[in-house]
Amino acid sequence: MKALSQKRRHPFAGVALLLLGLLITGGLYAAATTINQAQASQEADGYSAADVDEGERLFVANCATCHGINAEGTDAGPSLIGVGAASVDFQVGTGRMPMQMQGPQAQVKPQQFNDEQTMQLAAYVASLGAGPAVPAEEYTDADEGDASRGGELFRINCAMCHNAAAAGGALTEGKYAPSLHGVDERHIYEAMQTGPQNMPVFNDANIPPEDKRDIIAFLKTYDSQGTPGGFALGFLGPVSEGLFIWTGGLAILIASMVWLTSRSS
Repeated sequence: MKALSQKRRHPFAGVALLLLGLLITGGLYAAATTINQAQASQEADGYSAADVDEGERLFVANCATCHGINAEGTDAGPSLIGVGAASVDFQVGTGRMPMQMQGPQAQVKPQQFNDEQTMQLAAYVASLGAGPAVPAEEYTDADEGDASRGGELFRINCAMCHNAAAAGGALTEGKYAPSLHGVDERHIYEAMQTGPQNMPVFNDANIPPEDKRDIIAFLKTYDSQGTPGGFALGFLGPVSEGLFIWTGGLAILIASMVWLTSRSS
């Protein structure tokens, strides 16, 4: 006991305890993240060998130029090992990949692959390393979510980039946060899960699957309401509204002056 007591007074004892605490905390965090992701997602090994093989053929023919023949990455594109099926489903399913041209970020465009081909590409990339899987349908069902709570979560976590009305907004160096109006529920979930472009990753330890579903419910409820107040004006709030009033008012004043002067002559 005396020897143990002396070791407790050792100058490095505090450092050792701190490292031990960090190690335990990190292990618990990693375990919680893994459990939550497994709860909310479909397992990658649920894909058939035929899907993986066909996905590899599609990858080599369409993606290897930028991402490398084994998806290890090149100067033109990042490695895809460990990004998971969700990332592929989002990027390919929204038409962002393959990119049409180099730029600050990939833009939404019509899909280059159908749903089956997208699934096969996702199956191949999922086979290369563990990563977020395509979410289960129960977590993308907006009807099961709480739109009121989702609105609160959206304003706390998302509105600073995507605008309080989910209309999107400008970022630095030509980048932007896209509008979320009309986006598929699955793609909204996958974006939170994988953090595409400049978006941070909101894994299931940060925002649990149920909370993601609530955010989706809020966005879909917002979509269904339309613009009961009149013209949307880009959903940019008082800036666009003030510009509209100023421009309209100035046009009316000019038109009135022209009319008055023409009458007097």
